[in-house]
Amino acid sequence: MDTFTHNSQPLYRLLISALDNGFMRCDLHVHSIASGMCNTPIMDRICRESYNDPAQVYTRLKQLGMSLVTVTDHDSIEGAEALRKHADFFLSEEVTCRMPTGTELHVGVYDITERDHTEIQRRRGDFIALLMYLTEKKLFFSVNHVFSGLTGRREEEDFRWFASYFPAFETRNGQMTAGANESAALLAGRFAKIAIAGSDSHAMGGVGRTYTEVPGARTKEDFFAGLRAGQGRVHGADGSYWKLTADVFSIVRSLFCEKPWTLCLLPLALFVPVCTAGHWLNEMRFCRKWSAVLEKEAKRPRMLWEMDSSFEANWAG
Repeated sequence: MDTFTHNSQPLYRLLISALDNGFMRCDLHVHSIASGMCNTPIMDRICRESYNDPAQVYTRLKQLGMSLVTVTDHDSIEGAEALRKHADFFLSEEVTCRMPTGTELHVGVYDITERDHTEIQRRRGDFIALLMYLTEKKLFFSVNHVFSGLTGRREEEDFRWFASYFPAFETRNGQMTAGANESAALLAGRFAKIAIAGSDSHAMGGVGRTYTEVPGARTKEDFFAGLRAGQGRVHGADGSYWKLTADVFSIVRSLFCEKPWTLCLLPLALFVPVCTAGHWLNEMRFCRKWSAVLEKEAKRPRMLWEMDSSFEANWAG
């Protein structure tokens, strides 16, 4: 035993206790300029989903106390190029995939390699093939914004897929209504799913304001092991109409800076609050509809393999 340990055992025990009871934080849903073009008709030709610079995202996240950093761009890992030099960065993406019902879904896939990205993109049009790959590689993945209409329509069967094969649900999204996040948390509890959180920020204002925390973690490996063990905690802000509107104005301002000729569209910016209000009301309607539908189901509905005895056999084949 060294002199410090011998003479200062109470202080030593306090220091070790602090280390043992520490935590790691990570915003598990962040966008950068690599997320591509927005999907709004007409604007999809000129305006990006996000203008966040990856290096600035990293700096912002560290300033706000994030222990680990990732970016989850839409079907892209290009935003990671400037961040690979950081030991506390890991590669992730938000995958746009097609469900067996024909609906679209956003899936967060975390701590991947470039080879994983290539294979994920190859398979994302075939949900079952994608799911088999994610499971085979033991990758950590989640259903993002469960009660949002961002990706269009939803079918009741989709939720059975979520319940049967997804390890994690995003239960706090910094752009979703408080009601949508609450419904996601209730559903995750019902299905015994891992809860995660992220800002889903497309503008710098919300980056790092919603995040996932794992107590006792000291490394990235500890962080994900803790998540898989159900030790993660969700923290931070829900979305709001005012936050959404401010983010859209921020994106519009960045568009004007990138493409000065679009200043001729400046009068249209007056309609941003109206458009965001319409979107927000639609999100509330979508959440109420599906929360009511799922509330009618049993506390633990039958999984897909329980409904079709041949399903698992076909999966294995």
